[in-house]
Formats: sequence, C-alpha cells, structure tokens
Amino acid sequence: MRSLTGKRVLITGGASGIGRSMARRFAAEGAHLILVDLDSAALEIAAAELAAGGTPVEQHRLDITDNDAILAVRDAVHAAGGPIDVLVNNAGTVFGGYFLDVPIDHHLTTFRVNLEGLVQMTHAFLPELIHRPDAHLVNIASLASYGGAPGGAAYGASKWGVLGFSESIELELARLGLTHVHVTTVCPGVVSTGLFEGTTPLRLTRTLTPDQVADAAVLGVLRNSTYVRTPWLVKLAPVLRGVLPHRAFNAVHAMLGGTSAMDQWTGRAGGPNAADPASSPASSPAASPGAPPGAG
Repeated sequence: MRSLTGKRVLITGGASGIGRSMARRFAAEGAHLILVDLDSAALEIAAAELAAGGTPVEQHRLDITDNDAILAVRDAVHAAGGPIDVLVNNAGTVFGGYFLDVPIDHHLTTFRVNLEGLVQMTHAFLPELIHRPDAHLVNIASLASYGGAPGGAAYGASKWGVLGFSESIELELARLGLTHVHVTTVCPGVVSTGLFEGTTPLRLTRTLTPDQVADAAVLGVLRNSTYVRTPWLVKLAPVLRGVLPHRAFNAVHAMLGGTSAMDQWTGRAGGPNAADPASSPASSPAASPGAPPGAG
C-alpha cells in the first residue's frame, strides 16, 4: 500500500492487545479507524484515546461469530463514512489444555472466533476492497500455523486454517487480476497480551509486545509484504518444515520449546481452560465463569 493517509482501516478486536496497538500505529500513518470489538467498555476507552490524539475513529460493538451482526455493522460503516480500504482480522481467543481435558464447546468456540469469524468478516468486506484503488487484507495468524501445538490443538488448527485461507485468497485475487488488493498474513510468536499468559517463548527468542507486532505488521502493509513473521526464528519455521522429514522437524520443534510452550499456560483469567475475556462471544457456553465476555 503506497500510503495510509486518509485510508479507512477496520480492525477486529481493536479494543485491546495487538488490535489496539495496530490502531495506534495506523493512526500514526494518518489512517481513519473503525474499531470493532465485543467488549464495549474497552472499545469506548480505545476510541476515546485515539480521538483525543486527533484521529478520526468510529466504533461498533460486534460479535464476529454472528454473520447477521457483521452485515449490519458493514451497513453502518458504509453509512458513516463509506467503504473501507484495509481490513485487519485480528480478533482471536484461546482455551489451553490437552485436547481431552478441554470441553468440546471451548474447542468449537476457538474455531468460531479465530477462523469462522475471520472468514465471515472477509466475505462481507472483500467486495468493497476489490472496488478500492489500493486495498489490503491483513490476517493475524501465528507461529502455531507452522507446527503442532500440544495444549492448544484447536488454537493451532484454527491458525493453520488462517494461513491456508490467506494463501488461497491471495492466489484467487492474482488469478482474477485483482493485484491492487494485497494480502498480508502476520505470524508472531508469543505476545504479551494476556491471551497467552504463562506461555514460554521459543528458545533464543523473547516474548513480543503488542507494539512490536503492530510495528512489524503495519510496516508489512506499507511494503505489501505477503508475510510478517516475527521474531526472527519464526522466519525459519516454514523453511524447516519444508526441508526436514516429519520426525526431524518435530525433534527440532521440541528442542526449541515449541511442544512444551503451553505447559504453564494460564490465560488472562488465570485458570485452566480460561478464555481470554476480550475474545469470547457473549452468547458462548464456553465463556469461563467469572471471565467477562468480549471480542478481541
């Protein structure tokens, strides 16, 4: 994308974590922001902070697992200021624990938020990106898109799905000659948002801050990068997976701490299988007792 000045950027899960940091970074580039999130209180705070800095900002409460609600927000966004130029699919959730120790509703909620919600948002907003002169789709995936994630099977599977979806959409756009719509997939390691509280980063790396991920992601948008992989070791993941036999890759994955990273996971609510309170749909039976519902 040549410039972000005046571009309308919609960010899901924009009230906290990576989404909020990306909002600040896009604002610094002169973008107009549309923040959507299920956590109304956090959304108000984030929007007020940006508006106080002089950034044009809209806010809409949204459960991204509700397709009818997505379409209603799309209509409201159009009515308020017209079509968007950048869609950032950032909202996500995680429930930690070995597969059979986690209730099935928690696994299904992970897919609904991390993958189905992302697909629904893209289906709703991609048509208008296609009709913009210079547009961008940003999908937040994960290091878990490249290797198995014991203790986070559904999360890892959902992020593998995000990666496959992004690559497929990019190829479709190219075959249709729509090269003005760029796709960037962001694959960070462990990020200190609370979502992965207790998770251990890969050996030889450190836990990233949301601002570090946001800086890399927005730079990737400006450079029309296909992938943003951070920290440095994540860049090696697809190479190692491509050249090493399966067992050898798993051995390296284990040696670097990838297979034990979730062993001490607690999540933002601080308990086993706890949902991120800024990510779980309010209507979901998977929301943990005492964890307020949200969407980021």
